[in-house]
Amino acid sequence: MTAVYYTYEGVTKSMALTTEQVTTFLTEHLGPAINEVTPIEGGSWSQAFCYMYAGREHVIRFGTHEDDYLKDELAASFASDHLPIPHITEVGEALDGYFAISDRVPGRMLDGLNQQEMQKIVPAVLNLLDGLRDADITILQGYGRWNGKGIAPYESWAGYIGDAGTDKPDSKIHGWKTDMAASPIGMIGFNKALDELQKLVRFCPEDAYLIHSDLLYKNVLVQDDRIQGVIDWGNAMRGDFLYDLAWLSFWAPWYHTMNDIDWEEQALAHYKAIGLEVPDFRERVLCYKLHIGLDAQGWNAHQKNWGQLKIVTDKTLALIY
Repeated sequence: MTAVYYTYEGVTKSMALTTEQVTTFLTEHLGPAINEVTPIEGGSWSQAFCYMYAGREHVIRFGTHEDDYLKDELAASFASDHLPIPHITEVGEALDGYFAISDRVPGRMLDGLNQQEMQKIVPAVLNLLDGLRDADITILQGYGRWNGKGIAPYESWAGYIGDAGTDKPDSKIHGWKTDMAASPIGMIGFNKALDELQKLVRFCPEDAYLIHSDLLYKNVLVQDDRIQGVIDWGNAMRGDFLYDLAWLSFWAPWYHTMNDIDWEEQALAHYKAIGLEVPDFRERVLCYKLHIGLDAQGWNAHQKNWGQLKIVTDKTLALIY
């Protein structure tokens, strides 16, 4: 099956900058020693280019949401051996938007691995989840999606998860509920999954961990069975560490290279091996998979992607039947 994906921050259209525009900006900004400016494929809300400067390879991204680049900058402070995050050297304004410059990380995207390579990378991905869980995030406040200052808007994790059915006025996809109600799919499937989620919210712990919440879609670079870099922290949250596992589990069926990987069972075996007790594991993971499915439905409704909305709705409902 072709990957049906979404990025919550991905509503904004790219800035459609040319290589010449970027080269001119970099030359004026950094000096004449800029060369090999090349577009990097991917990114629905941001454009990325790699370039050489002072003998090193760098990446510059352009977009209209400064906060997401500030989140990348803050996330870099959480880096560790198991959680490699590129250092952001500069965030600023340019070309009617914002830019962020970072060192370029070598490697291939996790999404692009073949089936054999995907099997080999599983232990490294589980270690990456450990790195997220072990990160010192005392600088962050609140629960849910945090902003560029490290502040999330909810007083509890259960409060954030339980608010999945709210069409928030300050959301980039505000209006999704009206769009869904008027769609050929309607709200029945969404409401059924939401009802089930509300029954499971009581299992949500109030522990607070670092959550990337977008560990696919070309955001994880690997090389030689190792994780080389985790990028794009625009959707990052503070809450239950099992959310990232649920993300992998929910989206795995969209990737044929993950057909033989049961992320939940792999995680359980890993937790047993390291002596980590995870109470209410099944209930928590199911709750977050429902939340991920509901979020994806909202985004596809806002985009009026009715075919994708039907697919994601059916996938979400299949979790409870």
